[in-house]
Amino acid sequence: MRTDNPTPGDAPADEQGVRLQKVIAAAGLASRRVAEEMIASGRVEVNGQLVTELGTRVDPTSDVVRVDGSRIPPQRHHVYLALNKPRGVVSSLDDPEGRPTLKDYMPRKAGRLFHVGRLDFETEGLIILTNDGDFAQRLSHPSFEIDKVYMAEVEGSMDNADLKRLTKGVTLDDGFIKPDKVKLVSRTGAKTLVEITLHSGRNRVVRRMLEACGYPVQRLARLRVGPIRLGNLPTGQTRELTTFEIGALYDKAGL
Repeated sequence: MRTDNPTPGDAPADEQGVRLQKVIAAAGLASRRVAEEMIASGRVEVNGQLVTELGTRVDPTSDVVRVDGSRIPPQRHHVYLALNKPRGVVSSLDDPEGRPTLKDYMPRKAGRLFHVGRLDFETEGLIILTNDGDFAQRLSHPSFEIDKVYMAEVEGSMDNADLKRLTKGVTLDDGFIKPDKVKLVSRTGAKTLVEITLHSGRNRVVRRMLEACGYPVQRLARLRVGPIRLGNLPTGQTRELTTFEIGALYDKAGL
C-alpha cells in the first residue's frame, strides 16, 4: 500500500499498484465516486489500517482490503458458485454406476469446477463449486473445519432427554462427536425437525449421530457452510457468490 506522494528515487505511482477506489469499484461494490466517499468517510481499511487518503494505491493481489469490516477478495478470474444439490445426486464429477452427479448441475459456461466438501447421495442442500483449486483444497482441509448447519427430519417425536444427549455428544464407531449447537425446530408424534450445527467433516456424521440416539433420518439438508447460506435457492440451481461472501470465505480459509 502507498499513496501518490512519491519521494526521489520512487518508481512511478502507476507501477506501485492500483488506486484503492478503483479496486473497490472493480469488486462491484460501488462506483468510483461512491468508493471515494467510502474512503473519505473512514469506511475502508487496508491491511488492518484505516485509510482516508484518496491517492492510496494497493496491490489487489496481496493487500487485504475491507469495506465496513467486510473483506474484498483478491482480484482473480475464478468462478465461485453455490449449488442447491438435489437428493439422489453423487457429490463427484462422474459416477461409474451412471447416477446423476454434480456435473449435471454445473453451468456449461463455467467450465470444469471443483466441489468444496461433499454431501452424501441422499442429502440435499448447499455445496460450493469453484474453479479455484487452491481455494477449494484449502477450504476442504480438516484444519479449516468450517461450521455447517443442517436441517434433519427424523422419524418419531424426539424427547427432551434425547435432545440433551445429542447436544452433549455421542460416541460413534470412529470416535466421540459433539455438535456446536442443537435446536429443536418442531416436534409431532410422527416426526421431529432438528437443526444441527457442527464443524466436523466426517462421513455421514449427522445421520450417524441421530441414528445413535435412536432417530433414523428421513430427510437431511445442509443450510449453511460458514458464511454462505442456502436461502431460497431452488433445488438444482446455482447462483454466484457475492463479493462479500467470497471475501468471508477467504478469511475463514486464512487466505
